[in-house]
Amino acid sequence: MLHFRSSTVLKELFEATLKRPFPVYREKTWLPTGSRCFCCLGATSVDARATSAPLKLLNAAAHRPALRTAPRAVSLRSYCVKTEAEEVEEQLKKDGAGGEADSDKRRNAGILPSLEDLLFYTVAEGQETIPAHKFLTALKATGLRSGDPRLKECMETLKETLKKTSDGVTLDRHLFKKCVQSNIVLLTQAFRKKFVIPDFQSFTSHIDELYENAKNLTGGQVADYIPQLAKFSPDLWAVSLCTVDGQRHTVGDTKVPFCMQSCVKPLKYAVAVHDHSTEYVHSFIGKEPSGLRFNKLFLNEDDKPHNPMVNAGAIVCTSLIKQSVSNAEKFDYVMNFLKKMAGNEYVGFSNATFQSERESGDRNFAIGYYLKEKKCFPEGTDMTSVLDLYFQLCSIEVTCESASVMAATLANGGICPITGERVLSPEAVRNTLSLMHSCGMYDFSGQFAFHVGLPAKSGVSGGILLVVPNVMGIVCWSPPLDKLGNSVRGIQFCTDLVELFNFHNYDNLRHFAKKHDPRREGGDQRQQTFGPMDYESLQQELALKAPLWKKVSPTESNEDSSTTVVYRMDKVIE
Repeated sequence: MLHFRSSTVLKELFEATLKRPFPVYREKTWLPTGSRCFCCLGATSVDARATSAPLKLLNAAAHRPALRTAPRAVSLRSYCVKTEAEEVEEQLKKDGAGGEADSDKRRNAGILPSLEDLLFYTVAEGQETIPAHKFLTALKATGLRSGDPRLKECMETLKETLKKTSDGVTLDRHLFKKCVQSNIVLLTQAFRKKFVIPDFQSFTSHIDELYENAKNLTGGQVADYIPQLAKFSPDLWAVSLCTVDGQRHTVGDTKVPFCMQSCVKPLKYAVAVHDHSTEYVHSFIGKEPSGLRFNKLFLNEDDKPHNPMVNAGAIVCTSLIKQSVSNAEKFDYVMNFLKKMAGNEYVGFSNATFQSERESGDRNFAIGYYLKEKKCFPEGTDMTSVLDLYFQLCSIEVTCESASVMAATLANGGICPITGERVLSPEAVRNTLSLMHSCGMYDFSGQFAFHVGLPAKSGVSGGILLVVPNVMGIVCWSPPLDKLGNSVRGIQFCTDLVELFNFHNYDNLRHFAKKHDPRREGGDQRQQTFGPMDYESLQQELALKAPLWKKVSPTESNEDSSTTVVYRMDKVIE
């Protein structure tokens, strides 16, 4: 009863206070002198934290939205009580958060430790210093490369910092934090296994096994109808992959340049749709598989090429790119697009292949004249000029590594994973993947869609551009081709990949127990793919999953010494 009366009295006192106009003079506030909070007036009072319980209750009630509107239109001054933590936070903002002194203030005030500290103890495993090579090795295990453009500032700082250390090798906590603070969000996601492939080392070990299995194949013939292609060794074999988070893995002859040939067809189609629109491009080109050889002189019932993945459709698609400029400008325009898709990695040009292809391109000239007769080109198009550009684009060189980033850009909805730059519109990417799925593998497209179930495009140079939407891009390259013009080893690798992992478009992700799902960590739960996050967002997420600092037993940390105390990021937060 006494409690009820006390609450009623406090409520009446509060309501009466709200109706009373606030005085103008600062010293005539309704709070007792010893309990005022001057945060709104530019000063702070230590006594404010000693406010009595009834006044704290009033202060809390004054901030409730339902009670903010007073009967009279009076300007209300907000009163608040700052905690010690908030005072430190405000001081950090004034001084510029991120420095070493700021981290110490945060810890002393009992605030969430910095992400830099957490990362240091994750890598250090109980030691006071970290050898630089240990950090780089741990980084590589997550799938990130030290040459990743997103880590450029971190790596440059690391290089300069090591020059100033006594041994040129080790970093203490202060120096380590200085090196990683510019890229701490990306590094935190990597070490917390928040990328699309959490157990990247386990996944890549399977990729290496599939590579070795396909390497043993000896069938197929190297294409010889273009003389320059016939010069490649049949023993060359490479596989490279890049995930939508920028995780990289390569095995084999991945640094040997080769011409894209037909693998460039989906990319220039994507450029055309990006520049114009789906409706405009497909007013000249169809969307259906042809059921015929890729270089047949044949059109659909509307006198259009069947799709952009056969030669006739690719030649018309070439004529749609930058119609009002010269061939030189068109070529540079497409090259810049491809370089952006590849994250500025190697994209070159083989003039020898271009000359060789133009000299032996009678069939393509025949297709060009047939298209001209049927008025398949935009009005005013110079057909011979279009064919020159067509041969040039087929002669663009890439490596397995750079082409895998292009494939990953398609897998990532048109945004390059290693630069974060949007290169293609979502509409262009969706249309491109749809046509790759139905028409990308020559006369093997139906079989490939049935057995592999992923968008892909092959070329007579031996390359296969494979896209696992929202997961990764993969490029296989081996010159020996089967009778349909596809890489023998590449087809075997793609087939084995989908037999092992549930990457097929129609694999059930929940109930298909016979296949591995590399998107799950330890097979427990599906991992969420995170986009870019800022420092504050990660801090808040970490705060919700306390305790932040967790001592891991020697068994969990794979340490023999029973006295070692290890702090592990991936063990703290699951």
